[in-house]
Amino acid sequence: MKILFIHGLASSGAYKMATSLRILLKDTEVIAPDVPIRLQDSINLLEGICLRENPDLTIGLSWGGFLAQKLRGRRKMLINPDLGISRMLRTKIGEQKYLSPRKNGDKTFIINEDICNEYAEAELSQYASLTQEEVSMTTGIFARNDELVHCGPEFEQHYPGRAHYYPGGHLPNYPEIKKYILPILRKEMER
Repeated sequence: MKILFIHGLASSGAYKMATSLRILLKDTEVIAPDVPIRLQDSINLLEGICLRENPDLTIGLSWGGFLAQKLRGRRKMLINPDLGISRMLRTKIGEQKYLSPRKNGDKTFIINEDICNEYAEAELSQYASLTQEEVSMTTGIFARNDELVHCGPEFEQHYPGRAHYYPGGHLPNYPEIKKYILPILRKEMER
C-alpha cells in the first residue's frame, strides 16, 4: 500500500503528520514530497508522483487538501482542506518562513499577488465536472474546533455524504490522528 501525503502551507514533507502516518501504518509506504507554492508547479509535481508511484490513496492536509482535490481520478482524503485558500494567501503576502525543514534547505518562500490570483482562479473551477465516481473517491475530514479553516459545509455541498468530523483543531496531533482519522483512513483503504 502507498499513500501520497501532501502537507499544508509553509510546511514540508517532513511534517509530523507524515511521520505519524508512517508510525501508525507500518506496512504502508508514505510518500511525502516538499511541494512548491506555485499552483501549476505543485500540480505538475504531484501528478508526476502519481504517474510514477501510483499511490493507493492521497491525503492532503489544509492547503494540501486543496491540491489533492485537483488530482482527479484518484482516491483521496482531504483533512481540513482550505477550499478557499486564496483568501488566506492574501493575508500573507510577502516573505514567509517554512515551519518544518525542506530537503533543499530553503527557510523562506514568497507569496505575491500573482500566486493569490492563480489560486483564486483555480477555486472558481474546483467543482467543475465532478462526477459521481469522483465524489465517491473523495473523503473529507474536518475538525470541529478548527481555528483556521471552516470548509466542511462547502465540501458537503459538492461531496454529499462524504464528510466526517472529529473533535480537535486544524492540525491534528498524533492522538487525534490515531483515534479519529486512522479508523476513517483504514475504512477508505479497504474500499
